[in-house]
Amino acid sequence: MAGGGEELKLLGMWASPFALRAKLALSFKGLSYDYVEEDFKNKSDVLLSSNPVHKKVPVLIHKGKPICESQVIVQYIDEVFPDAGVTLLPADPHDRAVARFWAAYIDEKLFSAWILVFRSKTEEEKAEAVKQTFAVVEKLEGALSECSKGKPFFGGDTVGYVDVVLGGFVAWVHAIEEVFGLNQFDAAKTPLLAAWLERFDELDAVKEVMPDIGRLVELAKMRQAQAAGAAAAAAGEAS
Repeated sequence: MAGGGEELKLLGMWASPFALRAKLALSFKGLSYDYVEEDFKNKSDVLLSSNPVHKKVPVLIHKGKPICESQVIVQYIDEVFPDAGVTLLPADPHDRAVARFWAAYIDEKLFSAWILVFRSKTEEEKAEAVKQTFAVVEKLEGALSECSKGKPFFGGDTVGYVDVVLGGFVAWVHAIEEVFGLNQFDAAKTPLLAAWLERFDELDAVKEVMPDIGRLVELAKMRQAQAAGAAAAAAGEAS
């Protein structure tokens, strides 16, 4: 692999879709790096000093200098290592702007819809969250058609920036389907995204860094139980 572990270090957490996004970019670029698993209950001094504003993963440290926020990290990797692996950002300025727009949309709309699904306390709240999720996914179906120009990926013949940004959520797409029965990339409703998901899952660079789905499912169920217990306790105190 290109690069060197002494040059690149990634601070992450195994279940974080944003950390996975950085891992995907490094994997598609074929770059070697040192990985440090962070404990959210006991954050390391390196994480706190590297990202003093948000104190969150991922953080990429390159030659001792930290880069924070997953989308910024992906862009940085692509710019600093232009000859390694695949080129993620389009060369054309307009195509690059469009890719950045959809990447921002994914974080702003898809992730927020998922949060509503996880936090929904009633069937009505869950139904509304699911409705919002499908509305976002339908927009992404159009984005895939626009960006791919009929080719397999958002980036065309090979994965690009939007593929990596959305790809960070792929593990949770599968976990959410198992936990909530929510098939977000339904072949009947969004055939392009359903086919994209299958192709993306089969890429070697993806398989190398994808977390275990069963472990994610266990984590999601545990957090559900904790949220339900907290809600029940709050209701008891209010009564």
